[in-house]
Amino acid sequence: MRLSRYFLPVLKENPSEAQIVSHRLMLRAGMIKQASAGIYSWLPLGFKVLRKIENIVHEEQQRAGHMPMLMPTIQSADLWRESGRYDAYGAEMLRFKDRHDRDMLFTPTAEELITDIFRAHVGSYKDLPLTMYQIQWKFRDEIRPRFGVMRGREFFMKDGYNFDLSKEDALHAYNRHLVSYLRTYERMGLQAIPMRADSGPIGGDDTHEFLVLAETGESEVFYDSAVTDLSFGDRDIDYDDHAQCAGVMEEFTNLYARTDETHDPDLFDKVPEERRRVARGIEVGQIFYFGTKYSDALNAVVQGPDGKQVPVHMGSHGIGVSRLLGAIIEASHDDKGIIWPEGVTPYHCGIVNLKQGDEEADGACEALYASLTALGLEPLYDDRNERAGGKFATMDLIGLPWRITVGPRGLKNGVVELTSRRTGESEELPPEEAVKKVAEIYANL
Repeated sequence: MRLSRYFLPVLKENPSEAQIVSHRLMLRAGMIKQASAGIYSWLPLGFKVLRKIENIVHEEQQRAGHMPMLMPTIQSADLWRESGRYDAYGAEMLRFKDRHDRDMLFTPTAEELITDIFRAHVGSYKDLPLTMYQIQWKFRDEIRPRFGVMRGREFFMKDGYNFDLSKEDALHAYNRHLVSYLRTYERMGLQAIPMRADSGPIGGDDTHEFLVLAETGESEVFYDSAVTDLSFGDRDIDYDDHAQCAGVMEEFTNLYARTDETHDPDLFDKVPEERRRVARGIEVGQIFYFGTKYSDALNAVVQGPDGKQVPVHMGSHGIGVSRLLGAIIEASHDDKGIIWPEGVTPYHCGIVNLKQGDEEADGACEALYASLTALGLEPLYDDRNERAGGKFATMDLIGLPWRITVGPRGLKNGVVELTSRRTGESEELPPEEAVKKVAEIYANL
């Protein structure tokens, strides 16, 4: 993409309404624009990152054997009355009537809807286990939406639901989701710590939240610092292997890590004093096992091996896709702007032409653009007739991990400058070597 043809409405000043770094930088980098309180338009740069995050979530969900689908954003209130949650959910649910005076709602979550789909089409234990998921817009009418996409009213979310014959099978689905989430977050350059949490209006006895440590986090968290040394890495996981998934689950949850709702001071005191930590965390996902809560209420039963009708065991599993964008920025930025991890960057590399209109510089930039594109990479070429300082400031603000700078002086020596946004380190390389190095970086992800 050529920046002269791109819609990137960057702001030079910090917006007064933005209270945290991610909100401020997303507005300044031209990623979002507020439409109303807690509701945003996603502009091209922001939408591109949102799609990168969504694609990683899809890939890891399907790697774990989960099937994508799509449910509507609008639901009938009848199902929620059947489950008993319509009145209990609270004012966060946006309720309204359609033109036929029927009670409707804008989806905050979809346990009832997916259970209704299941009970209409599945009747035998032979069809289990079954896990389906969607990535869809949700709405919760927060009383005080704030912090941009971190605490908005409309948000983009992956929500998945498992149906199993027994508690043992459902807990395997729980473990399987925990493993797939760890891989998902690490691909995005995040360390998200699973913490014992409160189930809230979803219900159930077993639940873990995944939190990214950040000063602006809305939750107070208590943890053993040894959990931050854990890494999922490039493990070869068999998601059908109950023991392997349970082993990873135990590894990542046997150290103390809890949100403020479930914090146990007595247990925390047993952690060696030098490893006790109290911090803030941003929730980026949560998994639940809630047994037969919804299958009992909505009569979601199957015929078991003995011919008897039994309610299925269920769980639900969410990842805040749009919230992740803010969390990544909170965890990865400096005073110049965003620093995107390679896995989610909107463009793989920036190209800065220091002397637009110079025949040799223009030609070298065009050649770099063509070479990177031919390798399947997406460069962002700043071909504007702007000062070099302004071009560098824009690249730093939008946070592309790598920048190739082209100027007449370097070209006389047959080199361009390759710069890492994260470290600020630069090296001079022949243009073809700079392209090769960038390609190798992304090939190894």
